Amino acid sequence: MKKFVMGMTAAILSLLAGVSYAEYGLNFPEPATPIARHIFDLHMLTSKIITILLIIAVAFILYSVYAHRKSRGYQADQTMHKGWFGTWSWILVPAMVLGVDLTIAGSAQKSLVDMWEAPQTRCTAESKPDDKCYDMIVKVTGHQWWWEYSYMDEGITIESRYTPKEQAGDQYLRAVDNQLVLPVGKKIRFLHTSADVNHAFWVPELGMKKDAIAGYITETWAELDRKGTFRGQCAELCGTWHARMPIVVAAVDQSEFDTWVGKKQQAMQLALAEASADKVWSKDELMAKGKETYDLKCAACHQVSGEGLPPTFPALKGSVIAKGPVAAHIHMVLNGKNVMPAWNSMNDLELAAVITYERNAWGNDTGDVVQPADIKAAR
Repeated sequence: MKKFVMGMTAAILSLLAGVSYAEYGLNFPEPATPIARHIFDLHMLTSKIITILLIIAVAFILYSVYAHRKSRGYQADQTMHKGWFGTWSWILVPAMVLGVDLTIAGSAQKSLVDMWEAPQTRCTAESKPDDKCYDMIVKVTGHQWWWEYSYMDEGITIESRYTPKEQAGDQYLRAVDNQLVLPVGKKIRFLHTSADVNHAFWVPELGMKKDAIAGYITETWAELDRKGTFRGQCAELCGTWHARMPIVVAAVDQSEFDTWVGKKQQAMQLALAEASADKVWSKDELMAKGKETYDLKCAACHQVSGEGLPPTFPALKGSVIAKGPVAAHIHMVLNGKNVMPAWNSMNDLELAAVITYERNAWGNDTGDVVQPADIKAAR
């Protein structure tokens, strides 16, 4: 019987150990920066301390329940508060708790300093690996509801939006059309701001979560030490489609990053050259380009159907703006109104195409055709 009990006990413990090991995947994701690794180590230190204290406390409770049970005739001690332990425990126990807190706080101090103090000087050939400097700057701008990444030194800007469910599959609300591509081994300074309401840039593997506030610049920094794809999310409730602001960071080698930058720069130059050309575009060409731009940048508020989300986001289908004077329509898109941002960052061709599309889609059928030259004259 004794062997049977011991065998069952061993089997149960093995099973529990297996379950515990399987659930280890529920821990923090594997860090990809030194700061994130400090945070992870602090989390593990805290967990170990909590586990040890829990085991000690539970052991005392179980022993007391067993040894001092009523069936053994044990009588409750009515004078414990007058003894040495009852008198001094009110000092000793808080002192022990404070000692544990200070142990954790001491380990946390370096992580807090590293997170809060973003580098302010650029790295040079003489800079050492441990110097607080940066190799590149990325400006992160939050929009309702997408992210804009501006690579300040490279002169490129990309817009990152969530991928629709039919294309994202299992990664719905975790996938984007344009990832934030960053090189491994470089110290990157991030400047955070917002074009409208408050947002928050949060990527757990990078060890950062920073508010993006309209009219302000906040800073963080990171130095990726491994390749991979890391996913985050806007962590500030920013409106109806807050959940549709995922962040995907692609950490790549420097050579891959340089190749990616070259392709983006070439694409931007071609787009600018096309937009600045004195070409007269046909209505069909503008409608095709306009639908693509509208679905990408305008449908989030005004819906693909043009019916909007009244009263905050008015319908364009049959609207006074879309069927009224062309000049008023151009002025509205260029300068914005109320919660609608100014879209003057788009090039002349994009604006001409999207306005032409809005004036002729969903049964508006005004027949109006807006050329890039019209936008250029209105700026």
